Amino acid sequence: MLKGKTVVLGVTGSIAAYKIATLASMLVKNHADVHVIMTEHALNFITPLTFETLTKNKCLVDTFDRNFEFDVKHISLAKKASVFMVAPATANTIAKIVHGLADDMLTTTILASTCPKIVCPAMNTAMYDNPITQDNLKLCKKYGIKVVEPEEGHLACGDSGRGKMPEPEQLFQIICKLF
Repeated sequence: MLKGKTVVLGVTGSIAAYKIATLASMLVKNHADVHVIMTEHALNFITPLTFETLTKNKCLVDTFDRNFEFDVKHISLAKKASVFMVAPATANTIAKIVHGLADDMLTTTILASTCPKIVCPAMNTAMYDNPITQDNLKLCKKYGIKVVEPEEGHLACGDSGRGKMPEPEQLFQIICKLF
């Protein structure tokens, strides 16, 4: 189904990061070439080794990592991507993306990519409903970035409301529909 497609997954610092291991596995089982880029904050929730084991590709975190074959990795991966999904997408990363702040491997790569982009917000309800976050999500849509609305339910912080990242199966279907 996804043979010949390169899926780049951006993972940010949210408790929902663990769900992306399942998504990566599903994509690989369907023959996608999966590359994961993590923010430094994501390292607090899941390790690069998990993604490297599932995808058989180096998980990228550091823009200036010197342990690779020489190429300008954020550019070469951006050119190779068939789709770029940021999930979970924190309010911080969404703000960086829509305002062109490229200060880490994830934001430099997404800024350089021309493929379809998807963000999946995952955060506390108050953060999600904040007018600034809502304005940034409107900017995502203005710039052609698909926004996957979060679900309602019990959040890791103990609150209930909107902010839960959809399950990996739903994210998988969203990616498949692009092709």
